Amino acid sequence: MRDLKIPAQRHPEKAKRPDNVQPKKPSWIRVKAPTSEGYKTTRDIMRTHKLTTVCEEAGCPNVGECWSQGHATMMIMGEVCTRACTFCNIATGKPPEALDVFEPGRVADAVKKLGLKHVVITSVDRDDVEDGGAEHFAQTIRAVRRQAPGTTIEILTPDFIRCAPEALEVVVAAKPDVFNHNLETVPGLYPEVRPGARYFHSLRLLQRVKELDPTMFTKSGIMVGLGEDRQSVIQVMEDMRAADIDFLTIGQYLQPTPKHHAVDRFVTPEEFASYEKAAFGKGFLMVSASPLTRSSYHAGDDFARLQSARLAKLG
Repeated sequence: MRDLKIPAQRHPEKAKRPDNVQPKKPSWIRVKAPTSEGYKTTRDIMRTHKLTTVCEEAGCPNVGECWSQGHATMMIMGEVCTRACTFCNIATGKPPEALDVFEPGRVADAVKKLGLKHVVITSVDRDDVEDGGAEHFAQTIRAVRRQAPGTTIEILTPDFIRCAPEALEVVVAAKPDVFNHNLETVPGLYPEVRPGARYFHSLRLLQRVKELDPTMFTKSGIMVGLGEDRQSVIQVMEDMRAADIDFLTIGQYLQPTPKHHAVDRFVTPEEFASYEKAAFGKGFLMVSASPLTRSSYHAGDDFARLQSARLAKLG
């Protein structure tokens, strides 16, 4: 039986990779360890409902701040991913279990108990499931709508690259408020950083969401500090706008273990501000670009700003 707390068992495909030195983090990256009562309450609700969160599995640096406010990002369909991206800390391999039919109800119950106004629901990749988990996403969205009708729902999905086109249609038909799928990095780094995915497939996925439902907000994000240059980041922005993506997030890549992709450099707050200015100039309704930006960081507040920006654009 695998012990997912042991790095070599958590990432067996990385065990023989050479170690990459983990550089010391600059002052603008460091965060305090979580200790608040709000953090403990959120943790207890997650444990009681036997739910997995990407906050813990991916080692997010913002977990203390978010959980202290009761904001947890639910990760459905298990804790083992069938992909092996070199940047990611989520356990990899063949998932040991089938999809849990009771999970959508548990997620919805936790959302209700946390009193969330906005929830982010993500997942591992499940290439072992015929529809990639599309129906499971749809069931989770519907369950949250029933239990917490006042909560807005943001989903962060896999790419469904091995699925029939109907898989995406199932998810969009469930009508999440925001459909997020991260491009993660620039296309030139995909073979090393995201080998199981294809840049233009992911871009087209987001474009299709808008074609299926022009009113649905779309969102995508990338990390910087993986080895990209500024021009390649600007090109990604232009590709996203050509696909009519509304919301862009850009955050600093942080290396989970010595076996993961090396940090190329720490991008300064001033560079992030420059990226944000450039992105707004290209027509995004909403941009979040900072060292600690992650897909679901301040997602509720950002959703409110996203709605306001659309209304302002429509006059």
